[in-house]
Amino acid sequence: MDVIISADTDLLMWLNGAHNAFFDTFMMLFTGKWIWVPMYLALAYVLFRNMVPKQALMCLLAVALVIVVADQLSSSVIRHAVGRLRPANLDNPISNMVHIVDGYRGGRYGFPSSHAANSFGLAFFLLYLLRRCKLPAFIMVWAIVNCYSRIYLGVHYPGDILCGALVGWVAATFVWFVYRKITKQTFLPEVREWWVPVVIGLLIVIGISLYSYYAINY
Repeated sequence: MDVIISADTDLLMWLNGAHNAFFDTFMMLFTGKWIWVPMYLALAYVLFRNMVPKQALMCLLAVALVIVVADQLSSSVIRHAVGRLRPANLDNPISNMVHIVDGYRGGRYGFPSSHAANSFGLAFFLLYLLRRCKLPAFIMVWAIVNCYSRIYLGVHYPGDILCGALVGWVAATFVWFVYRKITKQTFLPEVREWWVPVVIGLLIVIGISLYSYYAINY
């Protein structure tokens, strides 16, 4: 166990140590919740575009359940049972070696990562439902970058992220199984306008990039 913890800490230091002014701003914005609301709305649009309203509403409820299960399992159950301090927490002996941004240190405990659980929960559920298009692949990449931002900001170890992703996968798989049993819904064979959330997501990334560039140069 000590070897695993040591390797996790070393990997954190390597990943967290690669920083600059541009990515300080970029990662702080990327990790935010509200900035992605337009993309979430676009995902809801795709569901309503490809399902009858009742099906789409059931699917949205299933997605919401995935998020609730993943979030509560990670933040309210496992996190307090394990009690692993965040890297940047001042009670952690390595906190003075961790790069943080704008004084942000997160809460006290960080194992597993709720960001990872929620992001990958959404990504895996969409993968089960929309596997015939490229949208789930884009959401997977988004989830990976979102999780990396937590390491960059010094509020999670890589191990927190990996276990959070596992929690998200378990939540998505469980809810997908229940959803299929209740609705008899399988994956959608054809997904119209799947590219809309991709375009909106990329526009958000471009906006974050431009803001980060001007923030450090002007």
